[in-house]
Amino acid sequence: MKKIVVCGFLLSALAVFGMFANGVSDNAGSKVYTMKLSTQLNETSIMVQGFKELADNVKAKSNGRLIIQVYPSAQLGTDEDVIEQAIQGVNVCVLTDGGRMGNYVKDIGIIGMAYFADNYDDVLKVTKGQTFAGWTKKLAEENNIRVLSFNWYDGARSFYTNKPVNAPADLKGLRIRTPGAPAWAESVAALGATPVAMPWNETYSGIQSKAIDGCEVQLTSAVPARLYELVKYMDKTEHFQLINGLIVGEKWFKTLPADLQNLLITETQAEGEKNARIVESKSKDLENELVKQGMTVVSVDKTPFKKAADAAYAKLGFAGLRAQIYKEIGKN
Repeated sequence: MKKIVVCGFLLSALAVFGMFANGVSDNAGSKVYTMKLSTQLNETSIMVQGFKELADNVKAKSNGRLIIQVYPSAQLGTDEDVIEQAIQGVNVCVLTDGGRMGNYVKDIGIIGMAYFADNYDDVLKVTKGQTFAGWTKKLAEENNIRVLSFNWYDGARSFYTNKPVNAPADLKGLRIRTPGAPAWAESVAALGATPVAMPWNETYSGIQSKAIDGCEVQLTSAVPARLYELVKYMDKTEHFQLINGLIVGEKWFKTLPADLQNLLITETQAEGEKNARIVESKSKDLENELVKQGMTVVSVDKTPFKKAADAAYAKLGFAGLRAQIYKEIGKN
């Protein structure tokens, strides 16, 4: 009799374990889905804090059926590698940008071009327009990439160097770290520097060893990376407005029930804009921190930089597209 009871208990325990192992809850019989969110940003990033808040909101509003696990500091690999995993159907989500998405749909790369937008609101209008909707449709149908939201903002990017930069000519001969996508590289080259593609987590050592002369990056990364230990100047060109998107693979996205698909899109978009406003509000404090640490902020006349940037639009065939989008959003 005791053996029968023990066996029954073990069978019950194994059944319960099996339910959890297969992603099924023990009370409602509902499958639990897990999404791993990958970013190169570190734990202290304002955006990473936003991802954690997103995870909490999604878990609560889905009654625990959709779990988001946040992996900062490139724990899951480079953005390019994780994007490819997503395309293959792995349950990963990647923080990406227009430059990298331009490797799949060329025209979307324009939102990563120098001086395409003057601020967050400018580029936000673009992401809500018809042209952008066409790009996201093409990403999904032809490249198996589902855009959840493209309204996350990490601020404006400027140059960080050991000599002051007041004009494009001052960048001549300087090897500047930038992401490797064509929109970024060609823009930096047009502005006068020599672009060097390098992972962000190698940038500090790259400047330290003089493999590169500086970098271009946003304040939210410059401060935690302690660039003030290596370079003397923040050259406030604000040439890129760093708009980011969260993407997943279309294959994995379609495995979600319709209600979870809608919840994931709604929550990522809502949290994206909320977090963007926080980043905007922190920019002056971050700049002041660099000054406090001994850096000099060079306030440049952006006019010659904007003129120089036109060469990159011509080279990549984006001049006409820029005019079309500006007309669409009512920008002169």
